[in-house]
Amino acid sequence: MAKTAKLASPVNPGAGAKEVLVIKLSALGDFVLALGAMKAVRDFHPSARITLLTTPPFEDFAKHCPYFDRIETDGRPATMKATTALLNRIRKSKYDIIYDFQTSGRTKNYFTALSRTGKAPLWSGHHEKAAFFHDNPDRATMHSIDRLAEQLAVAGVAPDGRWNRQNFPKPDLSWVRPKLRDAPRLQPAYFGLEQPYMLLIPGASEHREAKRWPVERFAELAKRIADAGVTPAIIGGKAEGKIAQDILKLEKRAKSLVTRTDLFQIVTLAEKAAFVVGNDTGPMHMAAIAGAPGVALFATNESNPDHAAPRGARSPIINSAPTLAELEVDTVWRSILALGVLPT
Repeated sequence: MAKTAKLASPVNPGAGAKEVLVIKLSALGDFVLALGAMKAVRDFHPSARITLLTTPPFEDFAKHCPYFDRIETDGRPATMKATTALLNRIRKSKYDIIYDFQTSGRTKNYFTALSRTGKAPLWSGHHEKAAFFHDNPDRATMHSIDRLAEQLAVAGVAPDGRWNRQNFPKPDLSWVRPKLRDAPRLQPAYFGLEQPYMLLIPGASEHREAKRWPVERFAELAKRIADAGVTPAIIGGKAEGKIAQDILKLEKRAKSLVTRTDLFQIVTLAEKAAFVVGNDTGPMHMAAIAGAPGVALFATNESNPDHAAPRGARSPIINSAPTLAELEVDTVWRSILALGVLPT
């Protein structure tokens, strides 16, 4: 009886790759936390044309990001026809390797569909038939940065085969200001802000109200901050419009920038802010990566700070309670005082 041939282990093409695809569809916090992994891919494939498959909210930001050569925004097609077109385009592109940093049911289905019609693409992700299968059973509870670092290591993208706490793919936003030539719209003065100011981030996922600290407590905190000589600047999207209005009714020295800031401006405002305070939400992650000290507010019944905490050069102090309704203003204020950033 003939022996069964042993299959060769897959090999990452590394510097020899010509075409590489990175998949990251959403959400904002997860997207910016993946920037370190994206940079690692860019460094590992220096001569490749790297395409990012994402969704429209991240198009402009990704086009300025130095890690990609091409941006495609139909990563979440709404119809079967559009899905077929996307899969056909991926198939025809003949990518040397595909990094699935979304690792959702949708993107697993993309791999399954691509594999049915010929040779499976060289794939890094959470699919049992992928060439580089990240199969850690604890991956769902890992911090995004740690999970992506481990996924990269499985694909051979890591120094000496693994990353560690001192040497891991850190998200970086230092490219934003030089890429946009430090334009006037990136300056605090563009919004009528003078230093010292801080960023107040009262929003969170619209469908997860429990992740929002009560508005009256944000208002009380804003009063204490203003009394200390720092202007509270409220940032957020359209969904935070009513919250900002309610805060301003109770503390008129605060300033609302709600709906006025794009992703680049969030970064550059955070770079010059005295500190930030916010819920578990994307802009809070951006502010931390940009280097702002701060206080992050977590409802432990909603999310585990160990798995979702913002990380940066000066990682925020974490204030948590089973629900944010139980988190007192005094607790947050003591954490602000501990930062040592208030005017003396």
